[in-house]
Amino acid sequence: MTVHPSLQPSIDAWTQTIEAISELVSSLVDGEWNRPTECPGWSVRDVVSHVIGGECEALGDPRPIHTLPRDLYHVTDETTRYLEVQVDVRRHHTGPEMTSELEYTIIRRARQLRNERRKPEDVISHPLYGKMTLADFLDVRVFDIWTHEQDIRRALRRPGGLDSPAAHIARDVLLERLPKVIAEDAGAPKKSAVVFDVSGPVEFLRTVRVDENGNGTVDSSPSLGPIVTFTTDWETFSRLVGGRVRAKKVADKLKVEGEAALADRILASFPVAH
Repeated sequence: MTVHPSLQPSIDAWTQTIEAISELVSSLVDGEWNRPTECPGWSVRDVVSHVIGGECEALGDPRPIHTLPRDLYHVTDETTRYLEVQVDVRRHHTGPEMTSELEYTIIRRARQLRNERRKPEDVISHPLYGKMTLADFLDVRVFDIWTHEQDIRRALRRPGGLDSPAAHIARDVLLERLPKVIAEDAGAPKKSAVVFDVSGPVEFLRTVRVDENGNGTVDSSPSLGPIVTFTTDWETFSRLVGGRVRAKKVADKLKVEGEAALADRILASFPVAH
């Protein structure tokens, strides 16, 4: 048996984006490792630690036994506490220690993925994500790593990767979040539609529709009378929906038309970065 064909694009995207991170950080000096990112409280080193930790857990490695300091302002709930353990345990690692662990983790995880014999629909259990299919889990890992590749690129001022295979998977993961954000969190009215018109390296138009029961769905058909339309570029969309930045900071890159109060609720409902 070999890897299921439908999993291979996700595996290829994972390989490309995590190797991009490895290349980005391979020659960093100390000051660059310490540059802040758009993830609250996390430096470039911390983001790389998070990537390493996530892949180690995907490999089935035991979680570190580690007590967090009490003064980490960005640790606010069980999710951030869970994520912080893998970060804080590496906080004093040197650059060479970070790059060597990242490279070794990539080798181990790539070997595991090459030997993956499970089916895309097989259900796995994750401490943060709950139960999900293997296919969805792989896409979430691709999304997470691509998002952090972009965090690192912005911190180092080395743009790139916005149109990679992983970027297209990230788009789909972000779009899947929109129906809940708009229908439930922001309380868009029944029988309404919200349009996202996104330009740039990953270009798309999507409509989130709220039906008569208040349930949200997303599709690629235009709406004749949307209650709100957001027009922006791909990088700004990914930062907004991914919780990297609030709308006020990118107001010059975001055009909002329609019902202002609902638009504000939608923008306020996007998550805070992890």
